[in-house]
Amino acid sequence: MSVQERALNWDDTVENDGGEFTLLKPDVYPFVVTKFERARHNGSAKLPPCNKAVISIEVDGGEQGTAHMTENLFLHSKTEGLLCQFFRSIGQRKSGDKFKMDWGKVVGSKGYCKIDNRSWDHNTEKDADGKPKRMTGNQVAKWLDPPEQVEATGYQEGQF
Repeated sequence: MSVQERALNWDDTVENDGGEFTLLKPDVYPFVVTKFERARHNGSAKLPPCNKAVISIEVDGGEQGTAHMTENLFLHSKTEGLLCQFFRSIGQRKSGDKFKMDWGKVVGSKGYCKIDNRSWDHNTEKDADGKPKRMTGNQVAKWLDPPEQVEATGYQEGQF
């Protein structure tokens, strides 16, 4: 049974310690889209302001456990290849086809992705020497084609 998300009041009682973070080994894993939100990217040095899709996925790491991740998909011509990759991965688009993105069908969609690990220096946490604490997390390196397309191309898990 899932708990309904809601805003908390200042004097609410809290008890959920949160789940354990699962760092997956870089490899190919199945995922399911659990949430989709429309948002806005304010712009950066690499990408001008544009709409973005905030996609929450649950990645099945087998014996490693389940990883819960959030990925941003930017709606910009510079990232059109990634958008096409994502929609191919969840089986809504075939390679080379013109396709109107149907965000209403994204939640519940399943696919495969290649997970890599990303490291960064944490801005506020420090290690024993006073240096920024080094953090590591999961990130989608590539959204992969559905298994039926993968089988047709001869792709084998763990071989890139």
